Amino acid sequence: EEEEEEDDDAMEENDSRLKKKEKLLFAGDSDDSDNEQGNRSTVLDDEDDEEDGFGGSSKWKNNLAQKAADSFLNGRMANLMELVYGMSLNGTDQSTDANGSNGNDESDDEMFFRPKAKSGLSKNYEENNEVDSMRFKLDSTDMKNWEEEEVRETIRDRFVTGNWQDAADADEAAANEEEGEVFGDFEDLETGEKFGKDKDGEEEEEDANGDVKMKDGEGEGGDRKKSKEELKKKFDAQYDEEKSGGGFLEELQQQIDKQKQVNDEEFADMDEYTRTLHLGYRPGSYVRIEMNRIPCEFVQYFKPTVPVIVGGLQSGEETFGFLQLRFKKHRWHRRILKSNDPLIFSLGWRRFQALPVYSIEDQNDRLRMLKYTPEHMHCVATVYGPITPPSTGILAIKDASNNLPGFRISATGFVLELDQSTQIVKKLKLVGEPYKIFKNTAFIKNMFNSMLEVAKFEGASLRTVSGIRGQIKKALRGTPEGRFRATFEDKILMSDIVFCRTWYPVTPNKLYNPVTTYGPWRAMKTMAQLRRENNVPIPVNPDSLYKPIVRQERKFNPLRIPKTLEAALPFANKPKLEAKKKAPSMETKRAVVLEPEERRAYTLMQKLQTIRNDKVYKRKVKSREKMAIHKKKVAKETEARELKQKEMTKKRYRIAGQEEARARKKMALGDAND
Repeated sequence: EEEEEEDDDAMEENDSRLKKKEKLLFAGDSDDSDNEQGNRSTVLDDEDDEEDGFGGSSKWKNNLAQKAADSFLNGRMANLMELVYGMSLNGTDQSTDANGSNGNDESDDEMFFRPKAKSGLSKNYEENNEVDSMRFKLDSTDMKNWEEEEVRETIRDRFVTGNWQDAADADEAAANEEEGEVFGDFEDLETGEKFGKDKDGEEEEEDANGDVKMKDGEGEGGDRKKSKEELKKKFDAQYDEEKSGGGFLEELQQQIDKQKQVNDEEFADMDEYTRTLHLGYRPGSYVRIEMNRIPCEFVQYFKPTVPVIVGGLQSGEETFGFLQLRFKKHRWHRRILKSNDPLIFSLGWRRFQALPVYSIEDQNDRLRMLKYTPEHMHCVATVYGPITPPSTGILAIKDASNNLPGFRISATGFVLELDQSTQIVKKLKLVGEPYKIFKNTAFIKNMFNSMLEVAKFEGASLRTVSGIRGQIKKALRGTPEGRFRATFEDKILMSDIVFCRTWYPVTPNKLYNPVTTYGPWRAMKTMAQLRRENNVPIPVNPDSLYKPIVRQERKFNPLRIPKTLEAALPFANKPKLEAKKKAPSMETKRAVVLEPEERRAYTLMQKLQTIRNDKVYKRKVKSREKMAIHKKKVAKETEARELKQKEMTKKRYRIAGQEEARARKKMALGDAND
């Protein structure tokens, strides 16, 4: 009971103190700076460490109201001059803290409630009062001497050639250090427990008995750190996948690596025989292969010194079809290549001989057959051979024998697409002649041979030599086979030749002659090679020879205008053609006899005309000479001008090339620095 009474008295005394401090809080005199400074000072009642009579409470609970009032006044009554200039109102330097007392006079209990004021506000006072300037002022004492090896080593890892792992570790250590500063060591003054970090950087607690306890949610191995690392790896993997876009190949490679890892873990404890039954032979192992249905030449001409390459075929590679190749004659090959001439192709690990057909794609997506390969262009080559995946490279040569004096690669290319059927066409011109002409209609002959052919080409377009367009309408009955009726834009002539442009499908020859290494191999030869070997002359077709062109002179009827029409025409449009006289007239037959005076006058005029003609001739000769001299002079000036212009052009191009090279070098240096 006595203890309860003492507690009640202490509580009443504490309440009375709080009321007095509240009155002082609102009734304090703020005019006197000295009193204000004194109010901001911290006053401690006792400095002994003994506990008072509040049931084992600490000393820091004493004078709570006074401390709260002082902290409130410190926050409300801030000194602006002190904050701005780092000096108090009386002009003294802020060498002490904001409470007017040194840091040594403060007690630990006061710092539990109030943060320690920052000191040294006027450290850079002199620097801040200097002349305002945009130029950054450097102190020579703060600058480092970069000629020293140790100083240069401090930033070596910041470049591409440095070790970035050390820099990453240093950044991580700095981050951990910052985290440690935020969550540093502290002591609970009420319970006496101390909190801090262990050697591994994990936070731990120390109870009153001195036992160390791990914080809730953390294990002995640092579960929080591991979880953070796992989350970071997951985020990096997700980010890299989004940045790279992923793809089927990457996923397939990951599946293969994962399956390989699973297989290694699963069959690690098994013997080699069991592992071979499940997974097959490992790369680099010696195996024995048994082959069936091999050709007899392989045994007859077997050479142990020649290596044998063993390969396998997939199910799709055993079929044959037409391959479309993007083909180009090699620039070092001496001649252009001809369609249906045999070539030896090297496609993958196969070598075979085939007959290619060359074509080119026009504007209508039509493959037009070419008799020869273009000189400096790509074309499409259709070859019969084994089905090969697109984009596979291909090489072609004329002959594979070793006794060729000038071996050259014929062509190169790659596979475009696979197609069992081909749609190669070549142009075919059908020629006909009109034998009966009406206004815009004509009957054509010598173009077709039957009514069935005419029926197939009904509606086809025609064109004459003069450019008049037409169309095939219908076959004629009761006439020789192949004649038809056609309409044209205008009336044609009997001398016109009518053309019909058609497209004829071309099917490549199915030749696949694999090149064998063992035994004699017979290659397909061209007709030219066979004629050259057998001394067979080239057959001559008389219709293919050039013949002299004999053109008959056409005679046109004279223009005859009716008398009535000629009379109605104006005089300017009337024909003024005089009839040709058959016999000379009397004016040409009669002789002119001159009188003596007329003869002298005529002779004088002839002499004068002769003198004039001689002067004109001399003047023309002299003018030609002057013109020749002038032309030589102009040619010389032109040559000098062209030479000078050429030199200036070379100089301009040389300067432009140097600038371009300089810019390219600068760009390359920029990329290297990046």
